[in-house]
Amino acid sequence: MMSTEPKSANRHILDEMKRFIPAEANRGVSFTNKEAAYYYTQSHVNDHAEHAEFEGLHLYKRQIFGGYELWADGQKLDNRQAEVWVYPYKLERKHGALTEELWMFDYANVLEIRLAGAQESIGIRLKGEQVRLTKEADGFAVFTAAAEEWTLAVGSASGLPVKVQQGIVSSGGAAGGFYIAAAKTAEEAAGRIQDIRRTGDARRKERMQRMETFLSENAYLEGGGDSFALALNWLHITMDQLVTRQQGDGIYAGLPWFNEYWGRDQFISLPGAVLVTGQFETARNILLSFAKYQNTDETSRYFGRVPNILAPENIDYHTTDGTPRFIIQLQEYVKYSGDTAVIPELYPAVMNSIEGAIRNWTDDKGYLLHDDNETWMDARDAELRSLSPRDTRANDIQALWYHQLLAGVYFAEYMNDSGSAARWSGIADRLKRYFEHDYRDAEHDYLADRLDRNDQPEFSIRPNQLFALDMIGDRDFVDRSVRTAWEELVYPWGTASLDRHHPNFHPYHLTEDYHKDEAYHNGAVWLWLNGIAMQRMIEAGQEETAFELFKNMNHQALNLGVVGGLCENMDAYPREGQSWAKLTGAYLQAWSNAEQLRVWVQYFLGIRPDMINRVLSLAPRLPREIEGLQTRVKVSDGSIGLVYEPGEEAQIYTYSFNGVGITAVIDIAPFEVLRVGVTAGSKLSITRTECELTAELADGTGSTLQKLKSLPSSERLKRQQDERRAFEGVKFAEPLTGKVHPVMEGRRKRRRE
Repeated sequence: MMSTEPKSANRHILDEMKRFIPAEANRGVSFTNKEAAYYYTQSHVNDHAEHAEFEGLHLYKRQIFGGYELWADGQKLDNRQAEVWVYPYKLERKHGALTEELWMFDYANVLEIRLAGAQESIGIRLKGEQVRLTKEADGFAVFTAAAEEWTLAVGSASGLPVKVQQGIVSSGGAAGGFYIAAAKTAEEAAGRIQDIRRTGDARRKERMQRMETFLSENAYLEGGGDSFALALNWLHITMDQLVTRQQGDGIYAGLPWFNEYWGRDQFISLPGAVLVTGQFETARNILLSFAKYQNTDETSRYFGRVPNILAPENIDYHTTDGTPRFIIQLQEYVKYSGDTAVIPELYPAVMNSIEGAIRNWTDDKGYLLHDDNETWMDARDAELRSLSPRDTRANDIQALWYHQLLAGVYFAEYMNDSGSAARWSGIADRLKRYFEHDYRDAEHDYLADRLDRNDQPEFSIRPNQLFALDMIGDRDFVDRSVRTAWEELVYPWGTASLDRHHPNFHPYHLTEDYHKDEAYHNGAVWLWLNGIAMQRMIEAGQEETAFELFKNMNHQALNLGVVGGLCENMDAYPREGQSWAKLTGAYLQAWSNAEQLRVWVQYFLGIRPDMINRVLSLAPRLPREIEGLQTRVKVSDGSIGLVYEPGEEAQIYTYSFNGVGITAVIDIAPFEVLRVGVTAGSKLSITRTECELTAELADGTGSTLQKLKSLPSSERLKRQQDERRAFEGVKFAEPLTGKVHPVMEGRRKRRRE
């Protein structure tokens, strides 16, 4: 039997993760300093249609300079001819006998450009029209930054003096490279370089050690098949880049445009970004930070809302879904961490959020009302008209409101507030009854996307319905709805925002035929939606189908776009002659990464804790393709280890409980659910065969404490058979060949005229 203890102590995880980037791939490369700075470039040529202008160093949403050029021994280095490797912690280019390395440091506004192998001299030129030399003094060159309130200092790595000619800062061949520091004054910038000269070696090691520790302790995974762990390690690293301290703890929504905290994005990302990796202190700080900015003005119609945007100079409350997601993720945080102290601290925020919504935003049926552009589909035209109308009662908003109410009941019961618990539970029950009636009809095998102002359902096929299926008790209808959504919206590269038969469907996000915002929620693929699409498929017993999409996203992170991460959008259709859709939007989007990581832990591994009720769901849904693996998930003050050993006749799951005592609920279809109490230090071995499920609990010495057996349930067997029939032959959505979509034909006709 494989050990449940990690083997990573003697491995160099980060170096094993390095990716060679061929010149024809020319991929994006991005790092943050875990605070308020990020650096972006491309491996060989900075020519990306959407992102080229963002090359260089950025601080607090301001570009500081636009990249750099290097010289060695009087010759300018040509990145197009370089061999390029990207590590989690650095970019490395080999220019023949010369080696260039780009580094950032945690919580320091300093960039290091190392250059080894030069004989006589090295030089660097910072790009940017506003970057101009102001003085040379004390061995440094000082420049104005592209953002006028910032100043740049450039000094050699070794301390050798520098000189500037025609904008090129040069030093001796033995200088080892350059440091570039940004600060408000020249003296402060120069001081940062002097400090890094003393501490640079230690800080590089600290940065690498932080990443190594994170992967080996918070996101430990080995095995799974060729490049499987590699892909997830990269996704964890690029996700962690976006968990920053720009304005307290928070999660950047995405780069390059969204290096700020958005309520909606923050709470969609929270589970995959910090909960499944056990970063509970960070999660707590994020929740407390947003609670601090909750609208507490009882005369405001936004009373009880948390901000949609929490940026250094901008706080905005104009969204409906951010606040329900805040309460739902507060509940998820408590379930993972067992932190009961936060409940009385934030219960007033919970009450305000629900009571404010009831007072200002609900109708007689209990539906949560909203303005037309206050859902995640919020794009508007120049006249501020919604490009994807959601009217006043979008289905995903009702689902979020429903779960917000249930989370409120959860907290009210803990606080012995029986009055609120009963009231909110009643509203949730009434909401669910009306929803099941109003959002369905006999003609459609899927949910209406919204109700209009006249209470009429609008049946566009959009992915939003996937969030609302928990409110539907008819399991057969749920299966039909999931299949419809999958086959009409889910392409091999991701989930589209509108089905391809709709007259307003836009097959391309970036095109000359229309503004990109018109396609943003009307056809463009959103990778974060893959999470709920895969979750619903797994819940329906279709993990093999879900895993095809999961694998594609892993492949994309390793081989396309920014190294190691997932982008915001893609075209719905590949371009002519291409087999894969074009990546668009933000090159690294938090919720895209986070949803991939959440679904892996919560639904493929099936590890879902509720530490308040001391219950742990063990519901693995690993597909046949997964080879043996070892992993570990942090829960409360301990962790749950898993070793999975597949076999022809039996699959064995061995769980170790490190510092955690809990009731484990073993849920593996089609067998009857088993419940077993486990103590810290114990191990639970589950063996599944075609006919029987056995669970054996042993103490720390290996002595058997309990042995249980489970047989297939007739009810679950029937459900499994129904699901197989419902999803037989299910396939990805495919572009409609030969069809000219109305939005394309109309634009082209007008251009011809």
